[in-house]
Amino acid sequence: MNACPEQQLQYNEPFEQAEAPIDRREGPQVNALGTVSRPRTDAARPSRLGEGELLDRVSAKDVHAFEELYRVYQPRLTRFLINLVRRPQLVEEVLDDTMMAVWQTAGSFRGASKPSTWIFAIAYRKAVKARARWPEPVEDPENDTRVSDDPAPDEGLHHQRLHEALRAAMDLLSPDHRAVVDLTYFHGLGYREIAEIMSCPVDTVKTRMFHARRRLKEAMAGGFEDWL
Repeated sequence: MNACPEQQLQYNEPFEQAEAPIDRREGPQVNALGTVSRPRTDAARPSRLGEGELLDRVSAKDVHAFEELYRVYQPRLTRFLINLVRRPQLVEEVLDDTMMAVWQTAGSFRGASKPSTWIFAIAYRKAVKARARWPEPVEDPENDTRVSDDPAPDEGLHHQRLHEALRAAMDLLSPDHRAVVDLTYFHGLGYREIAEIMSCPVDTVKTRMFHARRRLKEAMAGGFEDWL
C-alpha cells in the first residue's frame, strides 16, 4: 500500500511517515494486493477488553487484539464509509486502509479523545482521499429491489419505508452533510466528537447539520419529516 502525504491532524495520525513492511509473522495477514486479510466476523464474541486497552495491545503488535478491534469496527466503519464514498467496491479498500493505519499508528493514540473518535477520523480522511480519486458514485442496482423474504408487521414496514426514504434523501446531500447526519443519527456521536473526526470547528458541524436537516425535511415531506 502506497503511503500518501496527509494534513497533520489533531489525532496525530502520522500520514507522512513511511512505515516499514509488516512481518507476516508479527502482524495482520496481508494478501498479494497489499490489503488486510479480514478476520471472520460471523464468529465474533464479546470482548472483555475496553477499546483503549485493545489499542494499547495493538500498539504492541498484538495480532489477536487487532482482530478483536477489527470485529468491533468492521460493521460500524462499513456503514459509515458506504455513505461517504458511494462506491461499494471502494468501501473494502478504504476499510483496509483505515485498519492498516490503526495497526501501524496505534502507538500515537494518547487518549485525548475516545478510541472511536480517533478511528473514525482516520476513516474519514481515507474516505476523502478515495472520493477524490473516484468522484462519480456508482449505485447498487439491486438496492431498490432487495427485500426480505419474511413478511413484516406494520411497524417493521414503517421502519423499512423510513429507512428507504432517508437513504434516498441522503443521496441529495453533499458528502460532508451526509457524514454529519450519519455520525449523528446512526453512530450516536455528539457535535464535538464529529468536529474532531472531520477536523473542523464545532460551529461548522452545527451549520452542516442545520442545512442537512433542512434538505432532508424537504426531501422526506409526507409524514417522515417528523422523524428528524
